[in-house]
Amino acid sequence: MSSTHNPGRVAGLWYLLLCVLGPLRLIYIPSKLFVHGNATATANNIAAHQWLFRFGIVADLVGAVTLIFLALALYRLFSGVDQYLAVLVVILGGVMPSLIYFVNVVSDAGALMIARGPDFLSVFDKPQRDALIMLLLRLHDHQNTAAEILWGLWLLPLAMLVYKSHFLPRFLAVWLAINGFAYVILSFTGVLFPQYEGKVFLLSQPALFAELAFMLWLVIKGARPPALVATSPSLAAGY
Repeated sequence: MSSTHNPGRVAGLWYLLLCVLGPLRLIYIPSKLFVHGNATATANNIAAHQWLFRFGIVADLVGAVTLIFLALALYRLFSGVDQYLAVLVVILGGVMPSLIYFVNVVSDAGALMIARGPDFLSVFDKPQRDALIMLLLRLHDHQNTAAEILWGLWLLPLAMLVYKSHFLPRFLAVWLAINGFAYVILSFTGVLFPQYEGKVFLLSQPALFAELAFMLWLVIKGARPPALVATSPSLAAGY
């Protein structure tokens, strides 16, 4: 099926791009540059690998825009199922998380600026600058923890749309709902009981694969609302 007449595949491709960009700043860069509990080593790594850190900033910027286009593609796919729920998906899953991406970019830009050591920061000694960098990186992490509640809440109306759609399997809807609740629990755990956040994250792994399964389904099989199927020119030509 051509993606031109398959809005599900269009949404899946936007989702795929987001899944490619997301791990760069969330997983890869922290694993390569950040040293837990060592501000000096972390600052030195950022200064020595500025371009890698900059790529993380670009990934966040492109990810923010991609998220908006993904939400709009999902709105196109599901607006005929329930317009109110589709609007919630755009707001909770597109607009609001994108704003947090942009705020995170400011935190990272500040950390990079300090690591480069411009002249006007010479009033701070090296340990103080390193501590400021670590503070900004920690703020980035806290912003992600806060964003997890949005990562979870947007999946709930999306799960309801998938369940009500009749053109996508309902097991995906149930899985996405569980995924949504898992993210909400992770967010509250990170705020209230941060010492247990790692354990909760590990326990949540089976639930968190729901988005990956949903994305792969859309990319491989696609999805078309019944009204679009009925009016598809290519389908009509086949008859």
